[in-house]
Amino acid sequence: MNQPVKRFIAGAVCPACSTMDTIRMFDVDGVPHRDCVECGYADTLDERGNAVPSELTTRVNAAKPKPAKPTTQTVQFFPNPRLKKKPE
Repeated sequence: MNQPVKRFIAGAVCPACSTMDTIRMFDVDGVPHRDCVECGYADTLDERGNAVPSELTTRVNAAKPKPAKPTTQTVQFFPNPRLKKKPE
């Protein structure tokens, strides 16, 4: 497979780590992408050159946590014969 040609963008500042001259641009199937070689930040750009925001995590689209295994055990109480009330 052909790897996309990645080009550094002079003067570009990474939005995540704020370092200059670490942003690379490349196209994958005609869609522009950028990434930072310093911190690993990566995103996709739209046709106007703006970053496409990722979907915010909400309770609807978030993965449901697995219920924890119960760590309880059953306890059985036996009546103490010394605590019996004496009949009056």
